[in-house]
Amino acid sequence: MCWRFSTRCGMRKALAALMLFLLATGLALPAVAQAPDQNQAKPVTVLEATLAASISLAQADMLDEALEKAGAVGADILLVRLDTPGGSIATMRRMVAAMLNARIPVVLWVAPSGARAASAGVFLMAAATVSAMAPQTTIGSASPIGPGGQELDKTAAKKTQNDLESLLRGVTALRGRNTAWFRSAVTEASNLTADEAVRERVVDYIAVSREDLFAQIGRRGLSLGGVVRHFDIKDVSFTTFDPGPTYRFFSWLLDPQIAYMLLLLGVAGVFFELISPGVILPGVVGGLSLLLALYALTVLPTNAAGLLLLLFGAGLFVLEIHVTSYGLLSVAGVASLFIGSLLLFRSEGHGGLPLDVILPTVIGVSLLLLGGVWLLSRAQRLRPRSGLDALVGQPAEVRHWQAGAGKVFVRGELWNAVAASGLPKDFSPASGQTVVVVAASGMTLAVAPPPSSQP
Repeated sequence: MCWRFSTRCGMRKALAALMLFLLATGLALPAVAQAPDQNQAKPVTVLEATLAASISLAQADMLDEALEKAGAVGADILLVRLDTPGGSIATMRRMVAAMLNARIPVVLWVAPSGARAASAGVFLMAAATVSAMAPQTTIGSASPIGPGGQELDKTAAKKTQNDLESLLRGVTALRGRNTAWFRSAVTEASNLTADEAVRERVVDYIAVSREDLFAQIGRRGLSLGGVVRHFDIKDVSFTTFDPGPTYRFFSWLLDPQIAYMLLLLGVAGVFFELISPGVILPGVVGGLSLLLALYALTVLPTNAAGLLLLLFGAGLFVLEIHVTSYGLLSVAGVASLFIGSLLLFRSEGHGGLPLDVILPTVIGVSLLLLGGVWLLSRAQRLRPRSGLDALVGQPAEVRHWQAGAGKVFVRGELWNAVAASGLPKDFSPASGQTVVVVAASGMTLAVAPPPSSQP
């Protein structure tokens, strides 16, 4: 009995323990399964900015403002659409530092198709938390060049290259990207398409849209607030960042085509003020346009030879006013404006201005300058309309005449008059007779009979 009773007791205890275990497991499993779903279902807020210009102070300020805005609105990620031909090394370093020290992930996406991340843009892509490219985009050509697009001397080129290489080694090691290729972009101006960049571990994703990009990021996971989170695209919300009117003005001003047009407008305005002093409006508009253009040219990759040719062309039009060249100086001026326009922004990584912008601009400005030259030349050939010289050729009425001199009435005024040289000594017009002024000296006019009355 005791054995049988103890066996039954043991079985009861075992069954009770098994039931308790199953009950505890059943309660725990839903909680464990539900916890990741709750974490994954948490919405992800993305602040989206667009950087489609040369890298300048305006773009650096925009990135700083976007990061500040993202913190203010509680955004989880900053997405930057990138399309840049490059720009200032100093400004690029400032932007790289801003991304490396950002409190939230910064995603750089080269888009839309046809966009590029060239020169300074390569370093921004290397420093981004996540980098991506749209199909048919490119990245590369990060070799340093000097102001105006000219090659650096050997010593300066080596120093700059080593400095940039060390920057790339640091950021690519941090982000786990292909350091060797990024170095070749600096030393050999290497380029890659989007497909090649993904294969070479230069960028992380290739995406046709922002939704496609964040769907891929969500599947792979991204560190947000120190925790790697996986999310679905339906949990992602996008907010567009508006950089404000100041950024839009400077972005407009630093567009190469706008800077070029302002430069030629300024040259034309100053030209008209020089040939017709006192008009004021052309000088004010021209001076303001010229100053704005010169500011833009200090930021943009300007070719010095192109700028000098443009100014030389304007100088040739000024010379046309003072030198009889039968139009040769004007032709040379037009040619100088055209060639200077072709070279103004042509340098490594920059193809220069398109012909559909250059041709109408050069033709329009040339016509304005030629019109100014023609008007001034025509004015110089006209008879003066004021002063003593304006009286020459005017009819005058004799009021009194005696002994070769007298008084004549011209344009409402009474003048002293003498007989013109070459007239007979007995020339003595009667009072009321009409004579013609042939010369003027001081306060005395020389008069002669009208041509119709001369023998």
